[in-house]
Amino acid sequence: MTTRLRAALGRFLEAAVVGITAALAILVVVGVASRKAGYSLVWYDEVAAILLAWLTYYGAALAALRRAHIGMPNLVQRAPRRMRLALAIVRETAIVGFFGLAAWMGLKLLSALGGTFLVSLPWLPAAIVYSAVPVGAALFIIAEVLAAIEGWKQGEAA
Repeated sequence: MTTRLRAALGRFLEAAVVGITAALAILVVVGVASRKAGYSLVWYDEVAAILLAWLTYYGAALAALRRAHIGMPNLVQRAPRRMRLALAIVRETAIVGFFGLAAWMGLKLLSALGGTFLVSLPWLPAAIVYSAVPVGAALFIIAEVLAAIEGWKQGEAA
């Protein structure tokens, strides 16, 4: 069950990361070309920063799913056998706790933004843009938990 969930989440995150990266690359090329042509896009910088934030959160979740993100795996693996499970539990608790706090603070940020809109794109609600924080943190937690379950099944902390 967790293997299928992990694979589905992996496909989703890969598609999201590729899509966001492609959009960011196209945006940068268009922005540079428009500046070179003497016509600067007023929304370019803000949208590029937003895409970079989304890419960071989705990419971090993908890295967590692949066990390639924070977590000090070498420390756990090099610890004496009796300490590995305890260290792995502490590691997972710290990671999930941090991103849980990030998600909670992200939700508080969204409520504080209320009905505000972006400066350069006044039709775009700021809450949609900054939802990257709680959504990305939640995706990271899900990815971390799924990867940890699979790792423990394979004896990673044994």
